[in-house]
This record gives sequence, C-alpha cells and structure tokens, in this order.
Amino acid sequence: MSISIQDTIKAIREMIPIIDPEEDYLTIAAAEEQMSITEEERRKEMEEAQSRVRSLARVLEAARVSSTRPSTLPSAEQHAAMLNELDETRLSMIKAINDAEGALAGKEAELARVQEELRNLKESDPSSEHNLDATVLRLAMYKGLGFEPVLGRDGRVAKMLVRSMTGDVHCVNFDHTKSDAEYADLLWKLASS
Repeated sequence: MSISIQDTIKAIREMIPIIDPEEDYLTIAAAEEQMSITEEERRKEMEEAQSRVRSLARVLEAARVSSTRPSTLPSAEQHAAMLNELDETRLSMIKAINDAEGALAGKEAELARVQEELRNLKESDPSSEHNLDATVLRLAMYKGLGFEPVLGRDGRVAKMLVRSMTGDVHCVNFDHTKSDAEYADLLWKLASS
C-alpha cells in the first residue's frame, strides 16, 4: 500500500488550481492569531485558577487551624473528667439541698409545735389552776428582801427583824410611836446599811 511519488506529484498538480496560497496564508494567519488569543485566554484562565487554588489553600489552612483544638482548651479526656467531677458536685449539692430542706421541714414543724404551745400557754391562766395564798407569797418576798416579820399574840406583826447588806440583824418594834412612813423609812435604812 505504498503510494508512489508519481501519484503524489500528480495529486498535487491536480490540486494546484484549488489551492490559493494567499487565502491559505490568511487562513493560517487567522488560525495563528486565533491560537495566540486562545493561548492568552487559557493562560489567564490558568492564572485565575491558580489564584483561586492559592486562595482556597489559604482558606483550607485557616479551616484546618480553626478546627484543631487550641492548647488553652482541655483535652477530650480532661473535659470528660471535668464533666464527671461537675456531675458529682451537682449530685452532692442536690443531696445537701435535700438534707437542708428536710432539716428545714423538721425545724418548721418544731416551730409550729412551739408556737402552738406558746399560744396555749398564753391562753392559760396558771393562777386559776392553783389556789395560791397571796399572804404567803408576800411574806416569802419580804424575807427574800431581808425583812422577817414576827407576829405577836394577837396574830399581828409586832416587830420586824431586818437583815442589813453587811449581814447585821436589827430588830424594829412596832409600838405605834411613829407613823407608817417613818417605820418604812427606818426599815429601808436599816436594810441598806
């Protein structure tokens, strides 16, 4: 299947009337110009693509840096341990609050009982429950102050023994030579001496 040179020359000669070198030149020049325009466009596209790749690489690096755990944050194990510790603290606080609420409820119940008791005591009249002799109480108070009455044969106070602050005991006879005010002054004077 080899073509002879003669056949090739003959084919070229037959094509000479069809071939217009000026038109072919213009076609080739236009093709070269189009190729240089296309090459320039591809070069610009390539630069833009490289610029976008560099930009995306920076974004990727920034995302990689931001997605890594900073050194100031605890590790996952430390974080889990901290959560466990906080849970334990929360549970102990809940228990302490429950205990305190229980104690508070007990104290409130005790307060209510004491208030009820106080109300009952305020409403009660202890003197009506007992038959008290006021004379005996007065004599006990006088004796506590240092005055001890001595009754005569008629059942009235005939004299008064007065114990002074120094511990001396004085005897005052009620012979009705002085007024009640003078006897009172004398008794208080002896008691405070």
